[in-house]
Amino acid sequence: MEINQAEKILKALANRRRIKIIKYLADRSKASVTELSGFLKLSFKSTSKHMAVLKNADLVDTEQVSLVVYYSLVNPLNPLLKQLLFIV
Repeated sequence: MEINQAEKILKALANRRRIKIIKYLADRSKASVTELSGFLKLSFKSTSKHMAVLKNADLVDTEQVSLVVYYSLVNPLNPLLKQLLFIV
């Protein structure tokens, strides 16, 4: 893994809510922003911003079904992300 990629991932995971999102997605196969915002008790807009950070760090993938975008963890999992999931 390149240093730039590791830095991007660590910055994305330097937020408690984004770690909760990663754990939530690890326990389920996928989730929409609406579902995640309910879980986090955050606005749709705030949750979308968190998801954009995770997507930019290549930690989540998206799948659009009709008007709903579903997020899931990337496959295969990044080694750094695997370690985090083992810890939390």
